[in-house]
Amino acid sequence: MTHVSVIGAGNMAQAISALVRKGGGSAELFTRDDADKALSGDVVVLAVPYPAVRQVLNERAGQFDGKTVIDITNPVDFETFDGLDVPADSSATAQIAAALPNAHVVKAFNTTFASTLTSGSVGADTTTVVIAGDNDDAKSVVADIVTGGGLKAIDAGGVKRARELEAIGFLQITLAAAEKISWTGGFNLSR
Repeated sequence: MTHVSVIGAGNMAQAISALVRKGGGSAELFTRDDADKALSGDVVVLAVPYPAVRQVLNERAGQFDGKTVIDITNPVDFETFDGLDVPADSSATAQIAAALPNAHVVKAFNTTFASTLTSGSVGADTTTVVIAGDNDDAKSVVADIVTGGGLKAIDAGGVKRARELEAIGFLQITLAAAEKISWTGGFNLSR
């Protein structure tokens, strides 16, 4: 049984925790008030806004070693809401992986909204979670969580693909914020 530590208190943290439990795993939520409580899961989900990641990593130094860390962030520049807040040749996931050299960092869940994780669908199709990372075993663990919860998983390749996933996530967020799509909609992939 997979035990997952989810850092965050928002809708995505709740939806991912529910997905883990639906698939037979256990999930424990950690909020800002739990900074002194050790992470207990073999998998850790960073379900916090990208600007909060550095603080979480600093507060929990060493607690990520040997774990699969799922980065769900979209590094949106919230001052301009007109681009990503990472260098053009990088991604939030690459930066997190560099900060956590003893963990296996995987990008996932950033191209879905909480509502589509909870409902299990985007329109008439099953919700698809796109995964990117450099460790095949870690990606397999994430894919098992996703499919165990009744969703589809697609491996997009290595961490270098996280940049494109973050661009898709950013586009989806801006479309929803502009009310061009619903927060219950979004992108989905068909095989």
